[in-house]
Amino acid sequence: MSTQREQDEARIRQRIDQIVEGIRAKDLDALRRIYATDVVSFDVEPPLQHVGIDAKLKNWAKVFTIFEEVSYEVRDLAVTAGGDVAFGHCFGRLSGTLSNGTATSGMWVRGTFCFEKSDGEWLIVHDQASVPFDIASGKGVTDLEP
Repeated sequence: MSTQREQDEARIRQRIDQIVEGIRAKDLDALRRIYATDVVSFDVEPPLQHVGIDAKLKNWAKVFTIFEEVSYEVRDLAVTAGGDVAFGHCFGRLSGTLSNGTATSGMWVRGTFCFEKSDGEWLIVHDQASVPFDIASGKGVTDLEP
């Protein structure tokens, strides 16, 4: 029999799988159900932070217009759950076919998710996607792989 912590961690992994499925299906409604209404997101594109579910979904809507077909891959997901808060980190890669027909393998980013349990459901209250940068040039390094 599994512990509550193991059950919660498994549920959070399912939530990450739902993000992947929602992205692949370009389903903003499915993604909306995974984020808290007051989510704070530090994404790879400006501005420095996106506050609220509408701002988060605006980013995904932009991605969905850029890609004709889109895929998302998660590697090395680690999850730790407490009573009503949890966090996870992984590597993620957005790839697919752009609207102009060009195929792209995308780039790997570092992803961090913070969850809160609300009414028995785990929702993302904060996420961050980042790329390392070269200190000498000040430019992001986008060709690394996990």
